[in-house]
Amino acid sequence: MALLMFSAMVVLLLLGFPMMVPLIAGAFIGVMELFGTIDKTEFMVQQMLGGIRPSSLIAVPMFILAADIMTRGQSAGRLIDMVMAFVGHVRGGLAVSTASACALFGAVSGSTQATVVAVGTPLRPRMLKGGYKDSFVLALIVNSSDIAFLIPPSIGMIIYGVVAKASIPELFIAGLGPGLLILFMFSVYSMIYAKINDVPTEPAATWCERANAVKRALWPLGFPVLIIGGIFFGIFSPTEAAAISVAYAVFLEAGVFRTMKISDLYQVALSTGMVTAVVFILVGAGAAFAWVLSFAQIPQQILGALGIDEMGQIGVLFTIAIAFFVGCMFVDPIVVILIFVPIFAPVVEKNGIDPILVGTLVTLQAAIGSATPPFGCDIFTAVAVFKRPYLEVIRGTPPFVLMLLSVSVLMIFFPQVALFLRDVAFAK
Repeated sequence: MALLMFSAMVVLLLLGFPMMVPLIAGAFIGVMELFGTIDKTEFMVQQMLGGIRPSSLIAVPMFILAADIMTRGQSAGRLIDMVMAFVGHVRGGLAVSTASACALFGAVSGSTQATVVAVGTPLRPRMLKGGYKDSFVLALIVNSSDIAFLIPPSIGMIIYGVVAKASIPELFIAGLGPGLLILFMFSVYSMIYAKINDVPTEPAATWCERANAVKRALWPLGFPVLIIGGIFFGIFSPTEAAAISVAYAVFLEAGVFRTMKISDLYQVALSTGMVTAVVFILVGAGAAFAWVLSFAQIPQQILGALGIDEMGQIGVLFTIAIAFFVGCMFVDPIVVILIFVPIFAPVVEKNGIDPILVGTLVTLQAAIGSATPPFGCDIFTAVAVFKRPYLEVIRGTPPFVLMLLSVSVLMIFFPQVALFLRDVAFAK
């Protein structure tokens, strides 16, 4: 049955169908194989509806809406200017500013693709003018967007939290450690690259200019303060944080910066609605597919064949990391999370592994896979936005992927990389 399901999905993918179609088709074939009648497909529909029922998922469209509003406004530009004012003059400062801006915008949007667009669009021409090779620039932008998947709010963490029934506030805080570590590694590499390639430095900003840049960025900096601070101190839940982020984005772009009219919100909301519809269809289809796999006990058969029960915690974590990394190289990260998390959940529980550590590792692997050839979704976002050939976009990625994978290995051997701040915030 499993072979038939996966074969049908691969064929549909190769024929060019969107991912939701192979998922639904796979679940339908599984139901027919299990029960032998079309009448039982009502179970599949029930699972699809159940998959989108958790109240935590309300945060997803709201964070997407907030990101859409800010991408069209001045928030990203002001954050970039502030970072540039402080590090733009050091060797490799422009590249460090780009990576830092991705981290800051990640704390605003929670979306890797929104970060590629919002940060990459203004900074790529500036980096090219500053003497950086386009292959390095494109790789830096695409891979720095991974930080946005770890820095809260993270849409990937929300999906994982819903599927694994894990604490989303704890996941948000746990993502900060790995995210900041990746930012540090990217910054060091950027400085080394600039020194080796003799990239010229930019004039240093005066302290007056820096003060003005900080003053201009104070309003956008309110986003991470509201979201991370509010969740850290238990003032509100992630869903409430999402609602507040939308209200704050509208207030900022329409009221303070005046870059958007209230009438423009219709187009922004329409765009958000389209993206949200795709995400929720994927979530529902993934829930039905995962239910079929679980009912047929396919995960137990696959994991039994791998001998995962004898691996121990480190072996299980390596297996999870490899599975998610490879899966997200070919398929949308949300789909991989929806399918793989229920498969590994029993093994994680049996081995006593902290689900927050697993969630952070899964989110990082999903982010790496989304920026890794052959089919990483962030790569195709960059191809479309910057109008550059596919091979040029991926040429400079290997050093960044190696750094990201090294952080994954560190998390496996030293879980406190992810769990230290979680333990501090939630006193565990």
